[in-house]
Amino acid sequence: MSVRTRFAPSPTGYLHIGGARTALFNFLFARRHGGQYLLRIEDTDRARSTPEAVQQILDSLAWLGLSPDEPPVMQSQREPRHAEVARELLAKGAAYLAYDTPEELAAMRAEAEAQKRPFKYDGSKWIGMDPAKAPSVAPAIRIKAPREGETVVRDLVQGEVRVAASELDDMIILRSDGTPTYLHAVVVDDHDMAITHVIRGDDHLTNTFRQCMVYDAMGWRRPHFAHVPLIHGQDGAKLSKRHGAVGAIDFREQGYLPEAVCNYLLRLGWGHGDTEIISREDAIRIFDIADVGRAASRMDYAKLTHFNGVYLRAADDERLTREVLERFAKRGVLFGTDGAARVRMLMPDMKERAKTIEELAGAALFALQDGAPAMEPKAAALLTEEAKARLADLAQFLGDAPWERKDLEQWLRDYAEVKGVKLGAVAQPLRAALTGSTQSPPIDAVLFALGRSEAISRILAAAGE
Repeated sequence: MSVRTRFAPSPTGYLHIGGARTALFNFLFARRHGGQYLLRIEDTDRARSTPEAVQQILDSLAWLGLSPDEPPVMQSQREPRHAEVARELLAKGAAYLAYDTPEELAAMRAEAEAQKRPFKYDGSKWIGMDPAKAPSVAPAIRIKAPREGETVVRDLVQGEVRVAASELDDMIILRSDGTPTYLHAVVVDDHDMAITHVIRGDDHLTNTFRQCMVYDAMGWRRPHFAHVPLIHGQDGAKLSKRHGAVGAIDFREQGYLPEAVCNYLLRLGWGHGDTEIISREDAIRIFDIADVGRAASRMDYAKLTHFNGVYLRAADDERLTREVLERFAKRGVLFGTDGAARVRMLMPDMKERAKTIEELAGAALFALQDGAPAMEPKAAALLTEEAKARLADLAQFLGDAPWERKDLEQWLRDYAEVKGVKLGAVAQPLRAALTGSTQSPPIDAVLFALGRSEAISRILAAAGE
């Protein structure tokens, strides 16, 4: 039996980071077993599903390297098949027509609430009814729940879970308007897509027992279920925007690398020894759903940022340069080939200090355009009259320097020695003049990337000449 998993988000908003982890687990499990990983867009909530949300999900998955092996299935396009199975269950006697009006159902719920008991639908009056005596209202189709015994699910994460028949009722599988319910449609789709393993959040665990009614009534083999605990904030509450970024697209915009996000999500609730930095190839080789814990995980943004820094330092310089320049282009920041070349030259040094691409972009801004950079207040404070005089003198000294990075640092040291001052007294105002900041890549790297003409021009501008 070939393993087939699926990720099945609803397109009612952004792809939540918890959903991204679910997609990752489905992807890794399928890859580990040489199977297929599929995507189903559960867009049956017509009022809330939007094409924009669908595209955002597809874009987010592509960014994470989790695009499906087959074209996505749109659940809304399969409604005729869902209705067909509902009618088949009706014909088999495993379901029945229920003629309750919305007002009658509301009254039943109100009565249960008044008696402080859970509402459990009892449709016995409709089972076996002569159609000629049926009310003149459009009926729903309800499946017959088991009346005795219990339903057992051997979950790959949660272990064996049992629910007594007394806790189940006859759920609607086809509404009176002919549309399928979510719990019914999911079963039909998973069966028709030949899904062997359903890996999803544990908030769906209670749904599983109701879905098993459809599997069992149709005589279909149930898939293996694995219900993964949810991701919470540091305070233990359900993860939301008040905790920080929660959408996959948010992390991309904040400058995280997709491989860092996936590595972090992999280690969030899944364990395999003490190793933390795990490549995609290694993850596929060692991933086992049995290693997923049963407790909810807590999102640690500081740890994610640490992971991102590790991946950033290992990333290809050309790729990072491209990412940084694309950010500037999207923001309307103009730059030419010289500016792009400077960013590329500085990248090996900048990525050693940065934790995100956004930080890289901030560090690279001074190199994009010719002319004196915007001056931060702390940098401007370094440009005292004494410092300005030294900068003017330094500009003449550097005019004869060999413009190679390996030589520039030594020239600065020689200058400081000749003038009888510490290197910091030279380098700090020089950094402010060149970058407009008190933080930058090594000063020799900055000088070399800017080039002799641009560097001296900035030094003189800061010196007031």
